Amino acid sequence: MKEDVLARNIVLIGMPGAGKSTLGVLLAKARAMSFVDTDLMIQHRENALLGEIISSRGNDEFLRIEEEVLCEAASFHSHVIATGGSAVLSPCAMDALCAGGTVVYLDVPYRVIRRRLRDMRSRGVVFGDNETLKTVYDRRTPLYKKYADIVLAQGRESVEKTLAGLTELLDCFFGNLGGIS
Repeated sequence: MKEDVLARNIVLIGMPGAGKSTLGVLLAKARAMSFVDTDLMIQHRENALLGEIISSRGNDEFLRIEEEVLCEAASFHSHVIATGGSAVLSPCAMDALCAGGTVVYLDVPYRVIRRRLRDMRSRGVVFGDNETLKTVYDRRTPLYKKYADIVLAQGRESVEKTLAGLTELLDCFFGNLGGIS
């Protein structure tokens, strides 16, 4: 069981602006794990920014590309994986990520997300017709909770305090699985 826990990925999900990439790098460093950001994988693969892909090819094509990249990342071992905010829109990709990893939902209140995100469209956030940041938040929140093994509620804590809180939750979670931290 110990080896299984060590080989598992730690998958970070949550809204754009929740801190998945920032926290992911620090967590990987603290746990001596590799780090991958699936948004960066998409940009590298497509040689374009996320916003450019969405505006030129549309939401459906972007989500198809994202699903492929997420499934590729799910095959990694001992990685911290920062996903894009729309990862939870693909049940296939989320099932693959859940099978090989521990999924952590970075639960950030809407008011904080709104403050952190200035220009959502250029950032590469998938929006449906007539959707606002609030409707995206409300639609995705139940999906984040559905797939999460661990929920890390955040507010205005520093990155250091957030990392400490996440590390404590992971230690408890892995300890309950019979693994090591």
